[in-house]
Amino acid sequence: MKPTRIIILAVAVAAAGLAGLLAMRLSGAKAPEMVQTVVQKEPTVRVLVSAENLPVGSRLNDKAMQWVVWPKSGIAEGFITDASRPDAIKELQGTVVRMPMFKGEPVRAEKIADSSSRIMASLLPSGKRAVSTEISVATGAGGFVLPNDRVDIIMVRENKDGGGYITENILSNIRVLAIDQQIHESEDGKKAVVGTTATLELTPDQAKVIAVAQQMAERLTLALRSVADSQEADTAAADYLLRGGDGKADIQVIKSGTVVKNTPAQAK
Repeated sequence: MKPTRIIILAVAVAAAGLAGLLAMRLSGAKAPEMVQTVVQKEPTVRVLVSAENLPVGSRLNDKAMQWVVWPKSGIAEGFITDASRPDAIKELQGTVVRMPMFKGEPVRAEKIADSSSRIMASLLPSGKRAVSTEISVATGAGGFVLPNDRVDIIMVRENKDGGGYITENILSNIRVLAIDQQIHESEDGKKAVVGTTATLELTPDQAKVIAVAQQMAERLTLALRSVADSQEADTAAADYLLRGGDGKADIQVIKSGTVVKNTPAQAK
């Protein structure tokens, strides 16, 4: 290549470089910079949770509880953390479960009671009473009534005036605290669990009503309610029973299995 051509090419390259530099300065553009992404980890704490499904009345132990990592922003009031109670697992040994807890659910104060041996007293809310009544397969919804279910209490008694039987719904939407269950072996060798006594959660007035009904009734029947009814009122009672039957209640008179009339209870 001739020297003249080399000189012309060099001048052209230099001019192009100067033109590009001048254009960059005029536009104010800056050379690209390296961007570094910083990922910040959310602070966490350890929360005490149930290590297994725990039914009502069970006692906590070291196998039933465990610490798990929990986002600090997700801590709700009532959670037990290792920062506030580092010895919680030891402190809660023997504590009674008042409400069902599922595996992985945080242990909260309102779901447990003191660790005394008085389990039933621990399960009772303030102002309530525990009253037991005898049941059978026939009067206990075929054995399907279980602790924490809701039931209606139906009293069946003989109508001494007109014959037949009178049925009255004396308590509604009552919570079952416990079922005294015994295992019976049937004729075919199969074992079945049958409750013989139901312990109910009642107000003081309701406790009086069922005490009177137990004396009057041929039998008391527990009618199992749907869980959808659990929010209904549970404090009503047939208090006319406490006044010697001078109140008015809707009753049914049954003769030979047939309802012959619906009448209010008459004063005596």
